[in-house]
Amino acid sequence: MDAIDSVVDPLREFAKDSVRLVKRCHKPDRKEFTKVAFRTAIGFVVMGFVGFFVKLIFIPINNIIVGSV
Repeated sequence: MDAIDSVVDPLREFAKDSVRLVKRCHKPDRKEFTKVAFRTAIGFVVMGFVGFFVKLIFIPINNIIVGSV
């Protein structure tokens, strides 16, 4: 019986926490959604530029290293 309780108790606690989370969640309004979407788009653009410039810097360095061998 104790082994069953050690399996069931965490599941019961997880279910209670999940119900509490769903009750606290709300659907974002238009203002909140646009704010999140705008910030996500800015993040994509910034990460794209960072990746582009890293690639731009390391391609010539790689060619120098590989070309000298």
